[in-house]
Amino acid sequence: MAKQDSDNTTHFGYQDVSADDKANLVRDVFDSVASRYDIMNDLMSAGLHRLWKRHTIAQAAVRPGDVVLDLAGGTGDLARQFSKKVGSTGHVVLADINAAMLKQGRSRLVDAGVSGNLSIAQVDAQDLPFEDGTFDCITIAFGLRNVTDKEAALRSMFRVLKTGGKAMILEFSEPHKVLKPAYDLYSFKVLPTIGKLVAGDSDSYQYLAESIRMHPDQEALKAMMEDAGFERCRYDNLAAGIVALHVGYRI
Repeated sequence: MAKQDSDNTTHFGYQDVSADDKANLVRDVFDSVASRYDIMNDLMSAGLHRLWKRHTIAQAAVRPGDVVLDLAGGTGDLARQFSKKVGSTGHVVLADINAAMLKQGRSRLVDAGVSGNLSIAQVDAQDLPFEDGTFDCITIAFGLRNVTDKEAALRSMFRVLKTGGKAMILEFSEPHKVLKPAYDLYSFKVLPTIGKLVAGDSDSYQYLAESIRMHPDQEALKAMMEDAGFERCRYDNLAAGIVALHVGYRI
């Protein structure tokens, strides 16, 4: 499980690094991949990431007038769909710590004609700059594993969630053991090669593969959510556990 250690070190993939340095290292990764992030996601998942995000949106069940925070929202694909669902009386905040990713998201949202009920914020998930009880729903898709202090991020998410609101974490997780050999081969051999050919960057995709392995598994993340105050926590395994969608409520 990837967490900050007592000597102020943490994991950056399989490397032990200073907790203070991790944010800069992660920023460098996403600065490198931002312009081709969506293309690479399609190649990495054979397009399945779109189905996983669609499932997340359906499970969110947001309504007109709701206020939604999409953390680590990057290129804005979730935020764009939420904007349609909350309507003119609701609001969506597309948030990410990485300026390059937000730039891509802003461009895509402008091209899609999204405006009026959506704003963009560069924030740190570990210390969200919003008032207590602001949001009806908070999502973070494929972003929690890159956060240095996941426990702090979960507590911060819980604080800004309204009573009765839900948090949803879509993230790579622990696949069924039958899939692990093939999954490892793909992650550590095929994925960096695709990154080099398509994005000219194998190191960033090597990190992404390693970061998945260092992320808490399904039960560990569920326990972390409960420790942060969330109730009625559960998870759905997608693609035999390669990805899991965790849901928790502020009661």
